[in-house]
Formats: sequence, structure tokens, C-alpha cells
Amino acid sequence: MMDVKRVKVRDIEVGGEKLTVAAGPCVLDTFDEALSIAREMKKYCAEFGFNYIFKASFDKANRTSIKSYRGPGLERGLEWLSEIGKEAGVPVVTDIHEPYQAEIAAKHVDLLQIPAFLCRQTDLLAAASRTGRPLNVKKAQFMAPEDMASVVGKCRESGCRDVILCERGTSFGYHELSVDFRSLPVMRALGCPVMFDATHSVQKPGGMGTCSGGDRAFALPLMRAAVAIGVDALFMEVHPDPERAKCDGPNSIPMADVRGALRQVYEIDKVVRGKIGFTDVK
Repeated sequence: MMDVKRVKVRDIEVGGEKLTVAAGPCVLDTFDEALSIAREMKKYCAEFGFNYIFKASFDKANRTSIKSYRGPGLERGLEWLSEIGKEAGVPVVTDIHEPYQAEIAAKHVDLLQIPAFLCRQTDLLAAASRTGRPLNVKKAQFMAPEDMASVVGKCRESGCRDVILCERGTSFGYHELSVDFRSLPVMRALGCPVMFDATHSVQKPGGMGTCSGGDRAFALPLMRAAVAIGVDALFMEVHPDPERAKCDGPNSIPMADVRGALRQVYEIDKVVRGKIGFTDVK
């Protein structure tokens, strides 16, 4: 894979020798459940030699319905995320939606995430960049991958050179997203590590009327394809029981299936990174 700038997230490097996995529930529901997910994911990632970052939202400000569950909120949610990072011993990423949240969130988490719909918001990018934290910026569903050069430029001009770019599918209307895997090397050519969001790529925004739908059956095939092309990180939403998840259940991967999925990713990643030859694959 082409060399890119390595991004330090607490004690791990995204874009280095290891694949990084960012995984957790879509939104924080209970502290105990989130901590349990973080600990289990850390164990699985360690088994396969992957870096691990816990992800969850403290507030889902972009829900389909105003009546949808949004999370525990800024103050309590960030306290939970900080404590999960300490107790599980893992770096943490969460998304912010407004400029004022950047400095507050940066005191509690290790990586700030800019949601796809907001990646062109100059004030939000600038505020996040000024915190000194690395950023994970999701490519908007309506943008071409090469257009992320301007997004990266805004971040760098605002003081942040540690930028990860994340692919999460492109919208063509009628609740469907499509992934053009050419976008991964295109964005990586901007000098940034690239993350592939497997579960949001199979989301159906607004597909259930008052909430988003999705089809998790396609998440693993897309993960395999992304790793085969060569990515630095994978992003996925996981849950012990997706059917009762308060957000993004239809596209979340059940915890019971996570280890098997990571095993397949591990085998492909070894080949791509040149750790084994094709004749050695069993």
C-alpha cells in the first residue's frame, strides 16, 4: 500500500503496520453495555493483532425523527466515554455536530469525528482542528472522493495535520447507498489514512419511514472488499442484540458474529500487507 502520514490516536497509529478497527454501538444506551462491548472488541482485535478504538455517539443529532432516541447527551455521554476509555484501556472516538462541542469533547476522547453530512461545515472543521486532537472526517454521501481535498485543506489550514478520511457510501436516492471502491485509493492519495465504514455503507437512510433501515448481510462482503483493496482502518457498529438497538440496529453487526468477521478480514489483510504469499494461504 502507498505510504501515508501516520495518525497517532492515543497509543496506536492509524496508517501504520496494523489494521485499525473502530467499533461500538451507534449511540450510548447504558454505560455497562458500552463498557462490555469495548472490552469484548478489544479482546477480539488483540487476538488478530489489530489496533482497536471504541466508538459511540453521545448524541445523535441527525436522527430521522424528532422522537428518536438521541443518547445520554453531551455532559453525561462524554463522562461515560472518558470512563470507558480508562476502564477498558482503549482510545475512544465520538462525533460532534456543532463547533462549541469540539473543545469540550476533546477533553474526554482521543479522536474527534466529523459526520458525513457536516464535512463541508467550515466552522465545525476549524473548531475541531484547533483542539489538537486528530480527526476522522467522513466523506459526505453527496461528494466525490477527490473533493475531500478541500476538506483536508480546511483542517490543515486550521491547525490539524492528523486527518483520517472515512468512506461510508454514496447516495443515489431512494434510500440506497452504493460504494465505489475507487474512492479508497483516491482519498488515500491525499496523504491521509483511509477508513472504511462498513455498516453505514449498508444503511438505508430514512428507509423505514420514521427511522433508517439497513441490511447487515452486506457488511462483511464490503469489509472484505475494502481490506482487499487496502485500507488503514475499518469502522463498524456492533451490538449484543441489534434488534433492540435504539439506533442503526438493521445495519449493526451482532457481537456473536464479530470474531468470525474479523477472522476473514485478518486473512485478507495478511496477504495485502505482504505478510504471507498466496501459496501459503490454506
